Amino acid sequence: MSTLFEGVFTALITPFRNHQVDQEALKHLVEFQIANGVNGLVPCGTTGESATLSHEEHKEVIRLCVMAAAGRVKIIAGSGSNSTQETIELTRFAQQVGADGALLITPYYNKPGQEGLYQHYRAVAEQVKIPLVLYNVPGRTGVDLLPATVARLANTETIVGLKEATANMERASSIRKLCGDAITLLSGDDATFLPFLAVGGKGVISVSSNVAPAQMVALHQAWQKGDAAQARQIHDQLLDLNQQLFCETNPIPVKAAAHMLGLCAPEIRLPLTWLSEPNQAMLRITLNRLGLLAST
Repeated sequence: MSTLFEGVFTALITPFRNHQVDQEALKHLVEFQIANGVNGLVPCGTTGESATLSHEEHKEVIRLCVMAAAGRVKIIAGSGSNSTQETIELTRFAQQVGADGALLITPYYNKPGQEGLYQHYRAVAEQVKIPLVLYNVPGRTGVDLLPATVARLANTETIVGLKEATANMERASSIRKLCGDAITLLSGDDATFLPFLAVGGKGVISVSSNVAPAQMVALHQAWQKGDAAQARQIHDQLLDLNQQLFCETNPIPVKAAAHMLGLCAPEIRLPLTWLSEPNQAMLRITLNRLGLLAST
């Protein structure tokens, strides 16, 4: 079970048009990702603006992604919340509509301690059968899922992976040492994807692959083939993009980049606002340098 999710998974943006989920654009995004070889999609995560989706919209996006993918790639549905019961309900829904797994962010704002995190994840795992991927991003949530707590959870049958978004290779190494193969480590930071692979990571849940899926896939494939030089070359080519996609709060830059590629309307939900003009200009130069503006 621990190797269920490996490779490049795109933390999918949610396209909007006239303040509604743009269903046709979402289907096109799924096709674009599959055509470029990704291993899976993660709808309704941070990049998918899950914090501003209503419960019905949240379910709609998960259902549409599962239907559009039609089993061609794996779907890990973002179904975490700072409410344990709400997390259980959304994860049950993801299971019912056929998602392959669920991504569960650490409860934000209420800031549980390590025992609270353990009990939260155990409670969800006891109520669902779908494989679960933990998600640690303390810069967003204000709480840090520590390696020792991950190791406690690694013995839970349905908990199979961890998206570790601290960009800390020492942290990733500690988790791998403690958990071995019981937990699949997935990077949550595009710029450090390559070093993450070097310390035992198995894949990435990527923001950048919204607009550069083929390149992210090529990096992973080069590493798998043992071609470290090729992997490093692709890493270097993507470095500017990986940095610029976080020049403002995610998903502001990647939404703008996707619009430049014709993948979505120029719409993001408050309290986030559209990418500033200077950063748009820098991003367009980088996309053009990578040959991405004509790739869609």
